[in-house]
Amino acid sequence: MSSTTDSLPPALAKIVKRFQRVSDNKRRYEQLIYYGQRLSEFPQSDKVAENKVPGCVSQVYVTASSDEGKVFYQGDSDSQLTKGLLGLLIEGLNGSTANEIVQLTPDFIKETGLNASLTPSRANGFYNIFKTMQKKALESQATDNN
Repeated sequence: MSSTTDSLPPALAKIVKRFQRVSDNKRRYEQLIYYGQRLSEFPQSDKVAENKVPGCVSQVYVTASSDEGKVFYQGDSDSQLTKGLLGLLIEGLNGSTANEIVQLTPDFIKETGLNASLTPSRANGFYNIFKTMQKKALESQATDNN
C-alpha cells in the first residue's frame, strides 16, 4: 500500500483502500454513488447560503458540529455523483479533529483512482467541498471551545 494512506484518518484510509481494490471505473462510480446514498437526511432548514459550498456547479450544502474536539458533518447535494463525493468525505472525516482535517491535502483522491474519471468541473467541485469542510471544521472547533 502507498504511504499516502498512512497519514489519513483511519476511516478515510479505509475508504481509499476500498477504492484501490476496484479497477473498473463503472464500479468506482457505483461505489461513489453508494456513499451518497448512505448520507443521513439533511434538514431543509440547513439549506441556506452559509452552508452552501461555493464554486460548485451542483447545489452542495455542508454543516459541521464539534463534540469533545471531534468534528461531525452532514451534507447534501442535488447531483448523485457530487453527493457521492460529499458522502465519501463525510464518512472519511467524521470523528476526526479539526487539526487532522486541516492538515490533510486533497491529494488522496488520486489514490482512489476517481480523479482519472472526474470531469474538470467535478474535480473542482470535490476540491471546493473539501476546502469548505476544512473551513467548517475550524469554525465548529471555535464554537466548541466557547
